[in-house]
Amino acid sequence: MSSIQVRPFRRNDRDQLTQLVNAHAEAVVPGLSVSVNTVLASLERQPGEFIVDPWVAAHLLRYFADERAGAGARDVGDISWLLYWPEAPAGNPYWPHAAPAARALIAACLAQFEDWGVSQQHAGGELPVHGVYGVPEQWPHIRALYQEAGFAHAGHTEIVYLARIQDLPRPAGPPLSGLSVRRSVGTNGCRLSAVLGQDVIGYIEVETFNEPERLTRSAGWADVGNLRVSEPYRRQGVGSWLLGQAADWLSLAHVDRLLDYAWLEGTDPGGISHEDYRAFLPAVGFRELTRTQRGWTRPGAIS
Repeated sequence: MSSIQVRPFRRNDRDQLTQLVNAHAEAVVPGLSVSVNTVLASLERQPGEFIVDPWVAAHLLRYFADERAGAGARDVGDISWLLYWPEAPAGNPYWPHAAPAARALIAACLAQFEDWGVSQQHAGGELPVHGVYGVPEQWPHIRALYQEAGFAHAGHTEIVYLARIQDLPRPAGPPLSGLSVRRSVGTNGCRLSAVLGQDVIGYIEVETFNEPERLTRSAGWADVGNLRVSEPYRRQGVGSWLLGQAADWLSLAHVDRLLDYAWLEGTDPGGISHEDYRAFLPAVGFRELTRTQRGWTRPGAIS
């Protein structure tokens, strides 16, 4: 077996690297993959990348220590993602197991952090693939590698959901007399608002994935950016009605799959608990794809 080599990325590594990215993505979200151009663009658009062997690869980010970076990322060294094939064919002498190379790679990542002198070290799995971030439960080999290197999950867990548009509710009519829908540009995609008289009592935002070079398979994907219903009108069918309005709109765009997300525990940065939302999503046709742990840090790595 040849010695392990940790080296900078070369452009002729692009096909193997894309296969590695998509293998990890497809274990989390069915049928979702990205093109070679997307993988390369995700590296070229961010400075400070550190790419190695196409069978074992990592992407490092370094954030400024001053006001040029947000407060939450200031002076952070981040393993944006680290991937390797978890198994080798039994008895095949020409296909060595990648685990030793992965250990050498993460050691090189930590050495780079030391060289940068960053005060915080983070890790995750933020691939350039929708719905794949954090460390999903389908990646025990990545979780174990991070833990072995001293990283600990100090953040929260999110559930990623998927629904077929055809399975979403289509109420026969609005749940409240006089309720109508109004379409506008939202913060996270097209906004469909529930309007009662002069009041907006709720809204849903849906964003289609139509980047020309991102999806290697037929499009047909979208996700829910926001779904909100004012407190006095909750549990009256407004949320399901809004989802049905969004489903009709997405069908016109030939979208047939919809992603959504919810925190598993605690409250999000806005102080909102997702307990009711976690109950709502399966009730209206969503299925759970994965639970992914976000917020991996290496405590006390650098003082």
